[in-house]
Amino acid sequence: MFDLLISFLTNTGYYFIAQDFRYFVMILVGGVFLYLGIAKKYEPLLLVPIAFGIVVGNIPFFKGFGIGIYEDNSVFHYLYFGVTSGIYPSIVFLGLGAMTDFSSLLAQPKLMLLGAAAQMGVFFTLLGALFLGFVPKEAASIAIIGGADGPTSIFLTAKLAPHLIGPIAIAAYSYMALIPVIQPPIMRLLTTRKERLIKMEDLRDVSRTERLLFPVLGVLLCCLLAPTALPLLGMLFLGNLLKESGVVDRLANTARNAIIDTATIFLGFCVGMSTQADVFLTPRSLMIFGLGALAFSLATASGLIFAKIMNLFLRHKINPLLGAAGVSAVPGSAREVHLMGQHEDPSNYLLMHAMACNSSGVIGSAIAAGVLWSFNMIG
Repeated sequence: MFDLLISFLTNTGYYFIAQDFRYFVMILVGGVFLYLGIAKKYEPLLLVPIAFGIVVGNIPFFKGFGIGIYEDNSVFHYLYFGVTSGIYPSIVFLGLGAMTDFSSLLAQPKLMLLGAAAQMGVFFTLLGALFLGFVPKEAASIAIIGGADGPTSIFLTAKLAPHLIGPIAIAAYSYMALIPVIQPPIMRLLTTRKERLIKMEDLRDVSRTERLLFPVLGVLLCCLLAPTALPLLGMLFLGNLLKESGVVDRLANTARNAIIDTATIFLGFCVGMSTQADVFLTPRSLMIFGLGALAFSLATASGLIFAKIMNLFLRHKINPLLGAAGVSAVPGSAREVHLMGQHEDPSNYLLMHAMACNSSGVIGSAIAAGVLWSFNMIG
């Protein structure tokens, strides 16, 4: 009887946690993320499923029972296929396109340049990752964190370095959630109060024809430039066409509600589960987190600096804060830019202009991912 009790106890998760404390550490990390998502409301739509996935994924078990996310034929393994194949990120982009109004971007096309400039942080970090000894495919996957776009980071990593999906996805989503902490100090450091007080011109009205042509011309121009971005940008522009056409409201509503919500649940939960302690807690993961923070900071700084450079040639100056919204974190970075402008002058409304930069950042990060994928496949 005593032997049976001992045998039972040695088969429980408590025994495995006692043998390897890393599982307990990861469960605590999941608890912290849950607190940030629920109590602090830091990107709860992302952090809550990811955090619970971390907790569930770090309940230890006997290998070979077909339970874990890395075990063939397990339920979680089949759900994880949507991550490793790029299905969930593409579906998220479909919903994002159906949610996004590109009118502000079409009203001021020059703001597209800020979305492109912010991608410089990606390529600077690529060089840093190569210098630290990561192979090119790993370095490219780490660098795309600078785009501050979780689905894009997951998509590229699944194609180039699937063994790094866990740390890269957690880093990308963590920095997206921490935008209110990371971006404001960089914005204050690289801009003067006089620059932060600049008011933007009112946006012109954009015609329905322009809004209809944008997704068609956008997919042609962007995907002819970077064909490997098709799974993301093809779905993004399809979603936007559904929205702007005005004749398929049922499809557009489904894409921006039920479909994107379902994909977000599975994507977040599976990413969280992929952080099994024995796979996730390694020195390389810490390096990835450090490089991810560098990438995001450089992307923010690149946008701000490029906006200041643009002002040297513009008669009507733009507020350099808009450069910080050139990253792909929609709408978090646009909101921070607007709040910073409001803090300096409550009558300064930058939100719609910042959303223009933000939406161009979504397109820019997808193109950057396509370029990195292309070069690594050629190499």
